[in-house]
Amino acid sequence: MAEFPKTLEDAIAQSCEATKAALADGYTRLCVEFVFPELKAMPIAQQFLSTFEGMQLKVLFPDMGAAALARRDWGSVPFKIEDIGTGRTPIADKIAPEDEVLLLVEPSAVEVGEVEKLCNAAGDRPVVLLLPRLEDAGTVGIGYTARQLRDRFIKTLESCYYIRPLEGAAVFRCYPSSWQVLLEKGDDYQLISETPKRPVGEELDRILFQATAPNSTDTNVGTGDAPQLKKPGVFKSLQRFLRALSS
Repeated sequence: MAEFPKTLEDAIAQSCEATKAALADGYTRLCVEFVFPELKAMPIAQQFLSTFEGMQLKVLFPDMGAAALARRDWGSVPFKIEDIGTGRTPIADKIAPEDEVLLLVEPSAVEVGEVEKLCNAAGDRPVVLLLPRLEDAGTVGIGYTARQLRDRFIKTLESCYYIRPLEGAAVFRCYPSSWQVLLEKGDDYQLISETPKRPVGEELDRILFQATAPNSTDTNVGTGDAPQLKKPGVFKSLQRFLRALSS
């Protein structure tokens, strides 16, 4: 079982190893998520590139601006950097015969149709979504049909690395380990639950409620009766890395 990371650098290193393990086990649609609103994708992506050493990689961004920024900041690299085009160019034309693995950086729900086409065009070749924003609350205006497409597509992804801070807790997964819920204890985190699927909604509320009020007989989780978890110093040991990468 993977240990909860102490720093963002540890988390990035873990995500690289988790992705390699999932690729080795034959998964072809992978998702790597650091659910921190403070993070910028570009520095994370640059460090994540070491995952694909020895592979013929292509890196894609949702738009031309992000792709151009990566070309400028990353300098000379042994792989191509492109944008997915969002309909300007047939998505199949974005994939060359020599491409062995595709890394798509920070796609949002707005681009989910093109992302699905990219995965379908890739066939058996792996596609890794790094820091996707497919479930952003801000994209609720994309329309019912697009939301259906997004939800259908999300179900095809294997989340090989996921880390999300909550108020005084965290949800964590590092492939091939199970999904974990951890409670903040001082400067550390204590494992309180393991599940085969990501705990969300009432299930997550119940796990946290039972851990913070073990003697309570009230099962009305989510009604406002559960004790408030203390305001976290969310991942205290990560903050300087967050600041550095967000500057």
